[in-house]
Amino acid sequence: MPASPSTARAINDRLALRLLQQQGPLTAGKLKQLTGLSRPTVADLVERLTVSGLITVVGESGEQRRGPNARLYGIVADRAHLAALDVRTESVSVIVADLLGRELAAESVPIGGDTGTGPALEQAVGLVERVVKEAGAERLHTVGIGAPGLIDPVTGELRDSTGLPEWHRRLVAALQERLPRARVTVENETNLAALAEQRDGAARGRDTFVLLWLGHGTGAAVVLDGTLRRGASGGTGEIGFLPVPGTDGLPSATDCADGFHSLAGATAVTELAARHGLSAEGAGSEGSGPEGVGSEPVAAELVRAAVRATAGAAVSAAEDSAAASRFLDALADRVALGVASVVAVLDPGCVVLGGEIGKAGGEVLAARVAERVARMSPLRTEVRAGALGGRAVLRGALVTARDRAQDDLFAPPER
Repeated sequence: MPASPSTARAINDRLALRLLQQQGPLTAGKLKQLTGLSRPTVADLVERLTVSGLITVVGESGEQRRGPNARLYGIVADRAHLAALDVRTESVSVIVADLLGRELAAESVPIGGDTGTGPALEQAVGLVERVVKEAGAERLHTVGIGAPGLIDPVTGELRDSTGLPEWHRRLVAALQERLPRARVTVENETNLAALAEQRDGAARGRDTFVLLWLGHGTGAAVVLDGTLRRGASGGTGEIGFLPVPGTDGLPSATDCADGFHSLAGATAVTELAARHGLSAEGAGSEGSGPEGVGSEPVAAELVRAAVRATAGAAVSAAEDSAAASRFLDALADRVALGVASVVAVLDPGCVVLGGEIGKAGGEVLAARVAERVARMSPLRTEVRAGALGGRAVLRGALVTARDRAQDDLFAPPER
């Protein structure tokens, strides 16, 4: 059944807007070439989108740079402003961007574990309002939130699970109350990191892969045949709950006890490094964020230091290179256990080691893990180092917010 004229117009408009968003300003002639639409159809959609305020003339192109055919059309970036939040156990980070994804302002605040629910919510919501003001945004169109924990696949809400702070679950309602005109959505942080790595990072070009998050705790995101999988209860990828030898209770995402958390979370990585003679004091100061033994930045910097020492052994006889190499081997043994478990069930063909620790390990850690997985499983699996690190959650939240805003705005009303 052929599409109605109004449906055909909406499809053509969205196609043109996606091209402008992806490739930047284009002439009507270039839009005709890229879309395959007729000249009158392109002229009609350009006029329609201009009148609706979605695109505007931003310059001219060509040798003579004059006349209608030379006009460059671009998306009106400030037609909508977006916010992305990365909600961690004891902190919140926010960025505000325009419709093209250009970052306008950003800030982070720590929220201590002993902070009450009300004060924590006020700190988080106040941070968003402050960053919005700094960005010069009149109002937010869409807010995307990345948070640890399970997202109910039916309601889209953060479930009461894994012992996470209550303010996490109440944040969406609090933001919606203070920003009533904004669309507020929440997604599991690891899922957002996977979407960011697929769009801009190590999983670009892959429609089937698993991202293994290595940070304060551990998690995984599963993308199969181009679709992010959530499971019956939203628990797909909760690899921190994977029982390992010594597990005798329900694994905790807050203190990272028991389960795979206890092998590859930041606290476990820091303790493993200490057993191999690597200390936080000797790791340097390249990490960012709150300091303290067991924190994600310290663990990531210990891994970075070990990678530097191991790589340096090829050109010098650094005294700590042997210890660093043994530490990376031991860490790879642990990570490989999680990767091999994922591979045995899903056969994704590609596993990305994400989070600050995964990025810190880089190709050195990824190669060690790949070697071990090849010995543990006959299923061919490429292991890649994540490219975005801890910023992947914010990037994923922004990508999701932008996509949802575009879905709304890029469907001009019928004329």
